[in-house]
Amino acid sequence: MNGPSAPADEGEDFSPAPTRPFDLGFSHRERKDGSLEVLHGGRQAALLRGNRALALLHILNTGSFEQGQQAMAKITGNYKRGNEGQARRHPRNQG
Repeated sequence: MNGPSAPADEGEDFSPAPTRPFDLGFSHRERKDGSLEVLHGGRQAALLRGNRALALLHILNTGSFEQGQQAMAKITGNYKRGNEGQARRHPRNQG
């Protein structure tokens, strides 16, 4: 053993945080210059300026969480690559 361990009821709770339904891992950050940074898993996936940034901000501010996630997926190109049907039929994805 590598030293004393704390009892299970003390210390921090390391249970995973609950995930929101439809969470695709996207978030966004507005910059001072008016551009919009789209993040996926905490890393920059896209940088939008001008009308595209305003259009996405409108969706994020007025739409649902799911609509925002879908919009960010579409903008970054991480959306419907055409292999969904093939993946659905793959043996590892069967029942």
